[in-house]
Amino acid sequence: MTKREPSVDLRVPSPMSELRDERLDAAGVRLWLKRDDLIHPELPGNKWRKLKYNLAAATEEGHGTLLTFGGAYSNHLRAAAAAGRHFGFATIGVVRGEEHLPLNPSLAYAVSQGMRLTYLDRTTYRRKTSPEVIAELHREWGGFYLLPEGGSNALAVRGCAELAAEIDPGVDLVCCPAGTGGTLAGLAAGLRPGPLAIGFSALKGGGFLTGEVAELQRQAFGRVTANWRIETGFHFGGFAKRSPGLDAFMADFAHRHEIRLERVYVAKMMYGLFELIGQGAVRPGSRIVAVVTGPPGPGE
Repeated sequence: MTKREPSVDLRVPSPMSELRDERLDAAGVRLWLKRDDLIHPELPGNKWRKLKYNLAAATEEGHGTLLTFGGAYSNHLRAAAAAGRHFGFATIGVVRGEEHLPLNPSLAYAVSQGMRLTYLDRTTYRRKTSPEVIAELHREWGGFYLLPEGGSNALAVRGCAELAAEIDPGVDLVCCPAGTGGTLAGLAAGLRPGPLAIGFSALKGGGFLTGEVAELQRQAFGRVTANWRIETGFHFGGFAKRSPGLDAFMADFAHRHEIRLERVYVAKMMYGLFELIGQGAVRPGSRIVAVVTGPPGPGE
C-alpha cells in the first residue's frame, strides 16, 4: 500500500459462512455471516477498511502523527492506536469527557499501543470539528493527520466499498451495523445492482444517519445510491445501551452457534435482523449477508 506498510497478516477477503438455524429454515431464508471481525485481531473489520486509505494518505502527505476522537470505550481509538504501532505513526486520542483513573480496558489498551490521551469536556467535544478546537489541538500537539470520530470520511467509505466485491452475486439483502454511517455508505455504493443494504442504527434517534450516509457517498463518489436504508428500531435505548432481551439473545446465539457477538453494534444488528425475519418482513427465498464488523470488546 505505502512505504510504511509492515508485514501485517490481514485476512482479506474475510471469510463468509452460512448460519444454520431452524428459525431461518422456518422463514424460508438463508443467511451468511461475513466475518470481518476475523480480518486481524487488532485491526478488525470495518476498522481496517476505514483506516486503509487514510493511512496511505497520511503517509503521502508526510504526516508522522495521527489524531482522532472517541468516547472512553471507543473501538475506533483502540484500532487507531494499534494501526499507529503497526504502521509507524505516533497516535493521539482525544477522549470525550473527564479523565478517570485507573483507565478502563479500552483506553488502557490504546495507551499500551503508544497512544497519548487528552480529554475534552462534553461541551467542547460537541464542537470538536470546529476550526477553533482543531487549531487549539494543533497548538498543543503540533502537526497531525486528522481522523474523524469513528473513522468515517470519504477515504474510509472507499475502503468499505471494497467489502461489496467480496460478497457473492445473487444476494438479496446485505446488513451491517450503523454508528457513523461510513460502512453502510461504502457497502451500498460498492454493491452490484439488485441487493438492498440495511444499516441497523446502534443509536437512539438514528434517523439522522440517512443524511450522514448520503453526504459520505457524495464526498466519496459524487453521487447517492438508492439501494440502502436505515433501520432505527433496534437501538435498545441508545448507544452502548442494553436490555435483558438483548443479553438473552446474545447468550442464545452463542449457545446455538458458538459465536460471541460484539454487544454495542453487531448484537443489535443480529437481533433486529432475526426480528424482521420472524415478523415476515423478509421475503421467503431471500439470500442474506450480515456483516460482522468487529469482535467483542474487552470485558465482553
